[in-house]
Amino acid sequence: MARYTGPNCKQCRREGCKLYLKGERCTNGKCAFDRRATAPGPHGTARKKVSDYAKHFREKQKARRYYGILEKQFKHYYELAEKAQGVTGTNLLIFLERRLDNTVYRMGLAASRKEARQLVLHGHFTLNGKKVTIPSLLVKAGDVIAVKESSKENDKFKALLEGFESVNLPKWLEKDVQNAACKVVALPARDDVDFEINEQLIVELYSK
Repeated sequence: MARYTGPNCKQCRREGCKLYLKGERCTNGKCAFDRRATAPGPHGTARKKVSDYAKHFREKQKARRYYGILEKQFKHYYELAEKAQGVTGTNLLIFLERRLDNTVYRMGLAASRKEARQLVLHGHFTLNGKKVTIPSLLVKAGDVIAVKESSKENDKFKALLEGFESVNLPKWLEKDVQNAACKVVALPARDDVDFEINEQLIVELYSK
């Protein structure tokens, strides 16, 4: 499976904003972006004229990196969004929010989407009672995502589950503390995306 293996903090510096790719490190003062917010490379501090294309491209890269997916898969979500009923840009963000790894992250059971993806790949979660190992799977209303019984004894999950009750969930998820699970009570909406993304710029980029 293809994946990005380079420095995470360089991605934040390139996009000029925090993408929260390293969990707690991004908020505890150790973040590289806080120390050096310029773009990486020898010309990172240079003032450049930004073209319209560059604005569209950077917005797409920011969204893609925020959700931790590669270009081919991101374009696939755009094509799905274009075919679906409704506004293409909104549809795109909803598809990204519905990814299983993002849902696990929203549940508060991973410090970052990257960690959530790894936990799903290692089979620590079930979907509607069945073990699942596909981070890109799209959840739907009525689905129940839970920590696998055998994984609850894992030291990492014990620590995560101690704070599970106090996790603030988006309104499209309903918590079941006793079973270390969440139910998807509705599909996410545009206002559930808690990161500043101008999806219209992405639509305009792919429409050219």
